[in-house]
Amino acid sequence: MAQDITASMDGTLIDWLKQIGEAVKSGEIVAEMDADKATVEIEAPADGVLIAQGVKPGDSISEGAVIGQVGESGEAAAAPGPSNGAAAKPSPQAQAEPAAEEAPAQASAPSNGAQQTAVTEDGRLKVSPVARKMAEDRGIDLAQVAGSGPGGRIVKADVENFQPGAAPTRGMPGRTTGAAPAGIPLAAPTRTPPPESDDVVYEEFSTMRRRIAATTIESQQTIPHFYVTTEIDVAPMLALRKQLNDSLPEGGTRISVNDLVVKATALTLRQFPNLNSHYYGDKAVRYKRIHVGIAVALTQGGVIYIVAQDADKVALGTLAEQNKAMAARAREGKIKPADIQGATFSTSNLGPFDVAHFAAVINPPEAGVLAFGTAKKVPVVLAAGIVGVGERMMVTISVDHRISDGAEGAAFLKAFKDMLENPMRLLM
Repeated sequence: MAQDITASMDGTLIDWLKQIGEAVKSGEIVAEMDADKATVEIEAPADGVLIAQGVKPGDSISEGAVIGQVGESGEAAAAPGPSNGAAAKPSPQAQAEPAAEEAPAQASAPSNGAQQTAVTEDGRLKVSPVARKMAEDRGIDLAQVAGSGPGGRIVKADVENFQPGAAPTRGMPGRTTGAAPAGIPLAAPTRTPPPESDDVVYEEFSTMRRRIAATTIESQQTIPHFYVTTEIDVAPMLALRKQLNDSLPEGGTRISVNDLVVKATALTLRQFPNLNSHYYGDKAVRYKRIHVGIAVALTQGGVIYIVAQDADKVALGTLAEQNKAMAARAREGKIKPADIQGATFSTSNLGPFDVAHFAAVINPPEAGVLAFGTAKKVPVVLAAGIVGVGERMMVTISVDHRISDGAEGAAFLKAFKDMLENPMRLLM
């Protein structure tokens, strides 16, 4: 039986690495796509033969779209998808339910938006099941969301990219709405830019920069941040790191300061499960597993978060190897979908840039993010009032006040500080 090849995120197909009729193995890379200026590999879901390609290089594809099929030699493929890059056939989620559900248009939207969303004859919105569920979880009124799917249907990407206040117009039943594709909004300019001249260069934002802009706008406008900062004595941690790295065999992966703070973050989150949550409107989703996002600055500009899966359970040496491999793939533009998906809490480290202290922006819908500065040698007061040299690092936690409060943020930092100042606990 044919198995679908699906896209793990939004992007553009770069190329097929296997052609129709060629044998493939489960997990083998069959295609590559561009997502936020990074190349993402698409794997075969099973052993067999590539029997269908639903999209061609250059086509835009959406998360969950079926772009091809793997089956047995001689097996007939499903009907090919449309040439505009849509799925070759409905995704598994769509097959399990009707292709579009109708939701009551309970609130009338003002007709001042460029995008339009289709309604049925009885005035109900056309919306995919996945988009409807996501909107319910996030407390979003679907009447305020513009649809970019076939015939103006609201799809998952529309809910993900929704910005309050950008109300759509509604198309009349039986009339083509000409809905615009869901974009990544930026803040409206408050000033008129200067005219182009020999002294001025206009540069379009990259997809990644537009996504960063949209995410930070969403974060700062919708998340009530509060910040708690502490100073940590990192001399014991640095001593342990040196001892561990000195004991490595030749060619072994060295453990970085970042590996240690990520491990400490994950172990501390065990004590504060409320902060290992995502915020969705009137509810928080608390995760039992701890996946720590790690900010990586890209050589071509921009930032991407790789994800250390089960960071509290993975051995420190293994964690270091995995983090190094993911960061290298990110900088080379060859990330795997699993590298950047599933973070439950994040970290950002500007220590390598000699930054003493900063506060990071929360990644929606996460509840918080830890920001680390440089470990510096500073004068400290030792026993008996003697002034000596210590090694200190400033750490700031940014927390969503809708999920947590200052006391919990402070308690988290205290536990985190205790972890790094007694670093043998990172090895247990």
